[in-house]
Amino acid sequence: MKNAPKSALITGANRGIGAAFAGALPATTDLLLSARNEADLKDVADHLELPGRSIEAFPADLSQPAAVEQLTAEAEARNVDLLILNAGVGHFGAFLDRDFQDHQAVLDVNIRAVMSLAHSLLPGMIARAKANKRRAGIIIMGSTAGFVPVPQLAAYAASKAFILSFSEALAAELARQPVDVLCVCPGAVKTEFADAAGYGGSTIPGAQSPATIASDALSALGRRRTLILDPAANAALKPVALARAALAEAIKHGISALKLRDRAKRRSRR
Repeated sequence: MKNAPKSALITGANRGIGAAFAGALPATTDLLLSARNEADLKDVADHLELPGRSIEAFPADLSQPAAVEQLTAEAEARNVDLLILNAGVGHFGAFLDRDFQDHQAVLDVNIRAVMSLAHSLLPGMIARAKANKRRAGIIIMGSTAGFVPVPQLAAYAASKAFILSFSEALAAELARQPVDVLCVCPGAVKTEFADAAGYGGSTIPGAQSPATIASDALSALGRRRTLILDPAANAALKPVALARAALAEAIKHGISALKLRDRAKRRSRR
């Protein structure tokens, strides 16, 4: 982070990586913490409470559009300048063996809610950053699963592939704005996600701690656009991420050149 945020929204903040982000931010940062589990969310908020610091636990089921709208309004009222979109769901098992409602929830939380919050909050964040001569930030949690197809996690991996592409394109579009965009792509992490997804297997070797993920992500914000946090896959995926970022920039500049050419043609016809 190039400057400490004044106010941050963290989704999925009741445990794991989301709670680690909340604990890793400076004590001077006000927090708006959101998750479905109200009791766990309140425990995190109580643990981080300090005199003069504003921390609000805002229970919300991000699979519901109305809840996303309510959270958006609360975040806008708090003038957030850091958006950490960490909430995510996944379901382990064959695609056809799961109810479609499970897959719909993956799309709603992992994609729709992320895009809705980013689309609604970024304009205000950018305007305030310009007015205050500071930088805003948005961290979107992807996954190394977004780089490859993953049988038994087909919908989840596909949702993270969408998020990876969306984040990279957004970073290219906003490159000249006072906002830093970072997609964080961890591998296995020591959280309850696997159990919640129905994996039921043993702990994956090499799984990293949520604190490590949060700390590395905050350090990379403003310095990277895509952060691979998987020791086993870093060597293979980091060059891919760099190539994708370069390609996004090339496409953006190509589109800009075509627009300029078309404008010149229209002027010449007048």
